[in-house]
Amino acid sequence: MSALRLLAFAVSALAATLAWGGQACTEFKPTPDTVRKALTLAHKVRGALEQNGAEVALVARVGQDLAKYKLRYSHLGFAWRDHPNGPWTLMHLLNQCGTTDSGIFAEGLGNFFLDDMFEYEALVFLPGKDAQQQLARALGSPRPVALHGLPYNMLAYAFSTRYQNSNQWVLEVFAAASARDAPVATRQQAQAWLKLAGFEPITVEIDALTRLGGRMFRANIAFDDHPFDRRMAGQIDTVTVESVIRFLERRDAEHKKFVVRLE
Repeated sequence: MSALRLLAFAVSALAATLAWGGQACTEFKPTPDTVRKALTLAHKVRGALEQNGAEVALVARVGQDLAKYKLRYSHLGFAWRDHPNGPWTLMHLLNQCGTTDSGIFAEGLGNFFLDDMFEYEALVFLPGKDAQQQLARALGSPRPVALHGLPYNMLAYAFSTRYQNSNQWVLEVFAAASARDAPVATRQQAQAWLKLAGFEPITVEIDALTRLGGRMFRANIAFDDHPFDRRMAGQIDTVTVESVIRFLERRDAEHKKFVVRLE
């Protein structure tokens, strides 16, 4: 059994647990219309991946409206297949709803969009061929699990290992796949590599009242991992889809990026 199949089997038991990534933590019951839209978008994304000869891609969704923070995409994962003509699997990190914990999920493309989506739109980032091969090797190894930080924080500080958010996990797996001068086996090593490579988080402006409410009433939001001065000024430096894509664009001259949406 391949590494991908083993991982999918290991996490399949968690599939019934309510979980989220970049999405409001509420129970969501799909309707026939939402199922149709999710599967249609997944079909279009799969077609775009195969048309471009992809082996690994980063795929983002619009799970909620983040316009007030000047952000578009809320959640990011890896789409890949471990052999040609095989099924596509979306590997991503999700918060277990109502808790401070997270887990790594490997599921079909349709499941990735089968949520209470704000808009049925996907951003697809295709690294160059060499980078795709590096990512494929990393995804088929124990490193994605080794780089998983169990305590979840939607607004985790980009350079702390106290918590982790879903986009941060993707970024740290990318670091482990890309580092050549020294092996990256831990989150500390991944973040050190990212600093040297010039990764810059996006700063989200959050006022004191909102920060207090988030910490008191949401298990999956914390601010105590952020530098004190920045936190008190409402400057929350976190890993977002946009910050990851911006970083990858600068590093990879051979990349392709496109948007897939329902008409």
